[in-house]
Order: sequence, then structure tokens, then C-alpha cells
Amino acid sequence: MKDNGSQSVSFRKKIAYAAPAYALAIIGIPVYVYIPKFYTDVVGINVITLGYILFSVRLFDAFTDPVIGYLSDRTRTRFGRRRPYIVLGSVFTALAMIFLFNPPQANPTIETLWFGFFIYALFLFWTIVTVPYESLGPEITFDYHERISLFAVRDGFLIAGTLAAASTPALIHWLFGLSGNAGDERVKFFWISMLYTPLLIGTALLCVIIIRESYPQKSKKAGLLSGIRSVGYNRPFIILLVAYTISAIGSNLPATLILFYVQYVLQSDLADFFLLLYFVTGIAFLPAWIFIARRTGKKFAWLVSMAVNSGAFAGVFFLGPGDAFLYGILVFISGIGFGAALAIPSAIQADVIDYDEFLTGSRREGQYIGLWSISKKLAAAVGVGAGLSILGMAGYMPNIEQPPGVQMALRILYALVPSICNLLAIFVAMAYPIDDKMHEKIKLAILKKRAGEPVEDPLAAIRRTA
Repeated sequence: MKDNGSQSVSFRKKIAYAAPAYALAIIGIPVYVYIPKFYTDVVGINVITLGYILFSVRLFDAFTDPVIGYLSDRTRTRFGRRRPYIVLGSVFTALAMIFLFNPPQANPTIETLWFGFFIYALFLFWTIVTVPYESLGPEITFDYHERISLFAVRDGFLIAGTLAAASTPALIHWLFGLSGNAGDERVKFFWISMLYTPLLIGTALLCVIIIRESYPQKSKKAGLLSGIRSVGYNRPFIILLVAYTISAIGSNLPATLILFYVQYVLQSDLADFFLLLYFVTGIAFLPAWIFIARRTGKKFAWLVSMAVNSGAFAGVFFLGPGDAFLYGILVFISGIGFGAALAIPSAIQADVIDYDEFLTGSRREGQYIGLWSISKKLAAAVGVGAGLSILGMAGYMPNIEQPPGVQMALRILYALVPSICNLLAIFVAMAYPIDDKMHEKIKLAILKKRAGEPVEDPLAAIRRTA
């Protein structure tokens, strides 16, 4: 940590840092929402097999994420620790996406192998970009409140990119006059890949050109496994990670199943509109959440945003055919809390990395972001793998009217389980101990410890009373 780390970050730097998040959103909506249905209903892969592949690739990420984070922390080049990974990783991520979005017309075995190979390649290269990219954020500023703004801009760009990715299929469908048959669906995904791959590479270049890295002070080197074990001593991070993971499991189920739910439960063709409504609402209310977080603290704002998000969404369980208008209202209310539930945990995470520096004497953003990334991706694995697999076991068959058992499974997985997950996450997050005053004590303790002065753990009193 640098002594001048509390300086504000210019708007130009915030935009440059946030720009890749906009492009990286292409990995979100298309892969989590559109690709599963494209590969089952158009390409012809078995839905249960697809669920297993998507689940297994998340387990693969559980290995690659901390490894890339560890390597990023220890890399020393004239260009910095993070920036070489961001540039090179963006190029290979773009190539993998082109192949994944444009499968050949072949028998189901070839199509399944094609999907399996390129989904693994995509997520490997995505990790090479995202872990160093997200690790760069906590290094830009060490100010408690400035981090709220920095990560809100970044995650606001992520939501905006997700919004663009959600609207792109409909836009391409309209521009090219596509009919929606299998051939036209392939055309649609071809143009999605052609539009977004140069954007990904371009925004990555913009980020690394404008954001300059400062070399961290020399610190003791720990191995990968010993470094991961030492994270267990960082109680605030464990609380944050557990709460976020539970919440993320819930949020990934709706992301995976919205197209299925809207088509087969609501019997509506407005899924794209509902996605746009959710994301636009999230962006529109994000400045208000920044204001609330600055006034009340990050923890309180996060808890309230989760309560708003899940409180409204629970009502979706009771809807059925013809309830599209009521569904839209609930989507809007739920979207109010969406942006904050995404952005505020990132700002909180930066603070617990500072506490790790007090504990270990090292700056290990990569290690922490790698573990955080595992949480996000394993949560998505449960959402995609379990969601699609349970749907298949319930008797789902594409492009037909679904039996009552499948519709009930969709209601439970899409609405009820996510709401329960958020309530559990709120309960866990209530124990998180770092506010703005505690963060100032942690920064002061780091400087004293670095100067060789005796200092007590700022959180010791809280641990003794816990």
C-alpha cells in the first residue's frame, strides 16, 4: 500500500479501467443465457449433456483461477504485473468465442465435442484476462469511498455491456430480417461474434495504455497452496466470500433459465424485453446506491440491495400464463437492487485485500481475485449445471408445451431458490466487520507495521467479542 493511495481517481482513468468490463459482458449474457438454448434447440446437443459440460468447465476454472492470480502477483515485466495478461488474454478469448459461436453443421457427437473443446478454451482465456484485470482495480486507489465510485463505474459498464449483449440478438434479428429458424439462428450468432471480438481487444488495449501499474513493495514470497491456506485467517474475506457465493448461486439460476421460464411458464415471447428492463433499471438506480453507500456504508447498502432484489423476485414463483405484465413489474422492482448487489461487493473486496496486507505484508490482489473468481464461476456452474440438469430430469423437451412437472421445476429454480439464497446471504453478510473507520485503522496499522513499529490487529477486539 502506498502512502498516497487515498488520492481520487480521475474520471478518464475510471472510464479506461471500466471499458473492458463492457466488452467482457459478452461472456455473460450470450454464454449463460443464449448459448445453452442455442446448442440444445438449434445445434442439437442433449440438455443434460450440456449441463454436465458447463458444470465441469467451472470445476476446471476452480484450478485455473487461483493459478492465474498467483502468476499475476509474481509476474515482473517492464509493462507491469497485470497488463500483459490482459492484452494477450483478450486476443485468445476473442478467437475462442468466434469458434464457439460458429459451430459446424455435423452429427451430435461432433457438435458436442466442438462445444466441449471451445467452451473450455473460452473460459481458460477468459480467466487469463479477467483475473489480472480485476486484480488491477484494488491497486488503483486505497480510499474507502473512492473505491465505491471506481467499482460502480466498472460494474456499471459491465451492466451496460450485458444490456447491449442482451439486445444485440433482437437487433441483429431485425436488421437482417431473420425468421428465427435454425439457419437464421446461426447467422445471428455469427454476427454477435463479429461485433464483439474487436470490441474486446480494443477496450483491453485502451485500459492497459491509460492505466499505469506501480510496482508493489518487495514482500515475502509464499507458495500457491500456502498462500491459499493463509487466506483462511482473513475472517472478513471469508464472510464476504461465503455471502457472495450463496447470493451468486441464486442469481445465476434466473440468468440461465429466463428464456425457458418466459416461454414455457408465462407463455410470452418478451424475454428480450424483460432482460432489457432488468438491466436498464439496474444502471438507472446505480448512482442512488453509490450515494446510499457513501452515507450509510458499503455493508448496509449491500444488505438492503439484496433484500430489494430478492423480496420482489419471490413473487415470480406465483405467476403463470398471461401474467407478463405483473412479471414486468416484479422485474423492475427487483432490478432496482441489481446494480448495487453486483458493484458493492467488489468495493468491499478491495478493503479485505488491504487487511490481508496487514496480516501477511504482501499485496496479493491476484490470489484473492482468483479465489473470488472461483466463487463466481462455481456459482454459475451450479446455476447452469444443476438448473439444466434438473430441468432435463423433470422431462423437458425443446420446442413443445411443457408438462406441469417441468413448469413447476422452472418456477422453483427460477424464482423460489434464488430468493432463499439471497436471504441466507443477508444473514451471513450481517457479520462483516469493516466499515470506513475500521478501514482507516487498517491502513494506519499497515504503515506502522511496515515502519517496524509494534501494532495490534485492528480487528482483534471484534474477534474477541465474536
